[in-house]
Amino acid sequence: MRQRVSMITLGVGDLERARRFYSALGWRPSAAPSDDIVFFQAGDVVLALWDRARLAEDSAVEDAPGWGGVTVALNLGSREEVDATIDEARRAGATIGREPAETSWGGYSAIFLDPEGHPWEVAYNPYWPLTEDGGLKLP
Repeated sequence: MRQRVSMITLGVGDLERARRFYSALGWRPSAAPSDDIVFFQAGDVVLALWDRARLAEDSAVEDAPGWGGVTVALNLGSREEVDATIDEARRAGATIGREPAETSWGGYSAIFLDPEGHPWEVAYNPYWPLTEDGGLKLP
């Protein structure tokens, strides 16, 4: 199997609310408003939003409330970018789960939750340099 992730799909209960939230963050959907799934180009990865019950059925799992054991992350090039991104998420309607702060591993990070409760870590890791286009490359 190739060592790569090409798409992440988040199951949502209210597709239109989720679309509005990510659009308020400045993300541009590449799906018509009437489509039952929303796609966003996120660097070399596609982020999709789809009905949670349909996603569970399609994924051959039983949908259960609560955290699914997955956190999506955005690594940035500075502490200031982390602060600005958390401010942007707050204005878009995110719940801030953890305000930006120094970490035990020597970085700086925060957590926001999208309207469906999906956690996003926004981090600056001085030990993991970013590529020219903002991608993450392990040292």
